[in-house]
Amino acid sequence: MSALLELKQATKDFRGVAAIKDVDFTLEKGEIHAILGENGAGKSTLTKVLAGVYQLSAGEMIFDGKPAQLASPADALKQGIAMVFQETNLVPSMTVAQNIYLGDEKMFNRLRGLYIQAQRFLLSLNFYVDPMALVSSLGAGKKQMVEIARAVHHKARLMIFDEPTATLTPEEKFHFFNLVRRLQRDGVSIIFISHALEEALELSDRITVLRDGKVSASDLTKNFTRDRIIQAMVGRSLTGELYSAGQERAPRPYGEKVLSIQNLSMGTVVRNTSFSVFSGQITGLFGLVGSGRTETMKIVSGVLKRDFFHGGTISFLSRHVRYRTPRPAVRDGIVYVTEDRKVEGFFETMSIAANIQLGTVAKGINPLAVISMAEARAMARQWTERLAIKAIDPNARIIELSGGNQQKVVIAKSAVQKPKMIIFDEPTRGVDVGSIVEIHRFINELADTGMAVIVISSYLPEILALSDRILVARQGRVVEEMDSRTATEQRIMYAAVH
Repeated sequence: MSALLELKQATKDFRGVAAIKDVDFTLEKGEIHAILGENGAGKSTLTKVLAGVYQLSAGEMIFDGKPAQLASPADALKQGIAMVFQETNLVPSMTVAQNIYLGDEKMFNRLRGLYIQAQRFLLSLNFYVDPMALVSSLGAGKKQMVEIARAVHHKARLMIFDEPTATLTPEEKFHFFNLVRRLQRDGVSIIFISHALEEALELSDRITVLRDGKVSASDLTKNFTRDRIIQAMVGRSLTGELYSAGQERAPRPYGEKVLSIQNLSMGTVVRNTSFSVFSGQITGLFGLVGSGRTETMKIVSGVLKRDFFHGGTISFLSRHVRYRTPRPAVRDGIVYVTEDRKVEGFFETMSIAANIQLGTVAKGINPLAVISMAEARAMARQWTERLAIKAIDPNARIIELSGGNQQKVVIAKSAVQKPKMIIFDEPTRGVDVGSIVEIHRFINELADTGMAVIVISSYLPEILALSDRILVARQGRVVEEMDSRTATEQRIMYAAVH
């Protein structure tokens, strides 16, 4: 193999602070190269430099043997470099087919022909997405499929995937891995970022680990073990801490029944589901995409409305409730931490302090109160320390944070509302192993204080590590309840599929 891409002493500064510093990186032709590291280690910055989003402050980039200066992603695409970003960059008001061919349209388009062409293309990738559907109507998993399909359509020589499998089901991941290997056989070079270390060990030819903006390890994948990767990422071993705490302790006892749901229904998405949630426990909710798990919790928190007739009943703290918006649910003590942090979780141009302060404003206890920025900054410092939020400076805007640190701000904004029940939807999606331990520790602390906690996750080790009891959803309803002591990955997956 010969090098397709080289970075020499690459440095990128933001306001005088180096996000990556003196990075040497090589990508061979036809190679699958995984870039790993903690949130804030510089992974996304590095790949955005390669994709033309950022320009280097110092150093050199060589592509196909020639010095490359990419002024924009469009410039990178002309050179044959395409990137699928961690946060989707689709046009919500356009259809799936229109998004796939956006920027590559013919002078005269016949929509019917475009949809047929898109459907054949999607099926060739084993992505089952309706090409006529508006992107705004899709869930996070299907949006990611459209992003991947759009990148493949451009037939780039170098494809960069930032957390491509974070929203995909196990079956969809299998098809994605096959797609990546097929692209490799066609001579395409692949760079991908993933926090799932098993994926990197399974799929890649070579692994580069970043820590604090510098390369801490780079080697052939066969020379890495999971523990060596973690050591390179965080500087210590996390064996015994990551995804093991829940299996080493007895489940917490049942407290007061906080939430009781009977025959809840919403169209064909949620169908006659019933279950209860108790204080002082972590209730894990597992299900594949389309199982209705997220929609059920959005109904509970007032984001979605259940059927007006025969929609079932929701009792919160022994009182029947029907929330039509999130505000009354928040006032009563129900908080939902969204899975889509970019769209629903924060205001990206506002500071950390302002975003966390909005959590207290959303509670709506005293809408006429004057907001003190000094108090907001003090609150931000408290939560920044408690959740170990890493930022360039205390006044950094959310858009300047890495994905994992953005997630910590969303969690802090929800926790300051002092809820009686908190719902975490995919709390560690796009989060590194070190931050996963911190978030898991915080979730356990909430349950230990007597709060009712619900964790929705598509990652079975996370469900098993955190949960005191496990609910499994399938085709719009909860079909099985398990004790965490007797639950296994095989038993949970069997209930989710059959």
